[in-house]
Amino acid sequence: MRFRDRRHAGQELAARLLERAGSGDPAHALVLALPRGGVPVGAEIARALKVPLDVLVVRKIGVPDAPEIGVGAITGEDPPLFDPVGLAAMHLSEDKLGSEVARERTELHRRESLYRAGRPAPPVAGHRVLLVDDGLATGVTARAALRHLRGRHPLRLTLAVPVGSPRVVAALREEADDVVCLHQPSRLRSVGEWYDDFAQVSDQDVIAALRELHPAV
Repeated sequence: MRFRDRRHAGQELAARLLERAGSGDPAHALVLALPRGGVPVGAEIARALKVPLDVLVVRKIGVPDAPEIGVGAITGEDPPLFDPVGLAAMHLSEDKLGSEVARERTELHRRESLYRAGRPAPPVAGHRVLLVDDGLATGVTARAALRHLRGRHPLRLTLAVPVGSPRVVAALREEADDVVCLHQPSRLRSVGEWYDDFAQVSDQDVIAALRELHPAV
């Protein structure tokens, strides 16, 4: 299964979620997308389910001189969550990544300030939360996000992605009440290879989606 772009992926994922929908109260449901790539996917789901869209900012902690290789992630003011397998593979230890953590924490705060414009984080306790991203490769950012949300006591916590590594999807089932993943290729080198158009999502794209789909914006 391939996707034309993130909007198409979100529409396909929304259709699957609607098929699975039970008697949950939409008045207590919320889509939280991981910016920036998860926002176009989450926007389509929020439209289809007629529920609010918001964001949960998570930042990947990359390897020095190779930031595209993620070995950890941070959410809010939570301590960093590191991938021990990734650290070992790169011959790194947590104490050597302090500057990377500080840099990503600064960017996390910048994005939260920009996207929320003074709004508080949405209430999670007692809500059915759908956490959405555009795919799962290592799963480290999704794991950090799920653990952060679990600590805020949602009524139900579901992770929804268009494509993901079977190994990662299986592992994250221990973190969420449910994981919905449309396509689990046996070999996943990168999320982008499963999209015809995987163009970068801008801050302005995120802000525009929130203005449309969040009642408080």
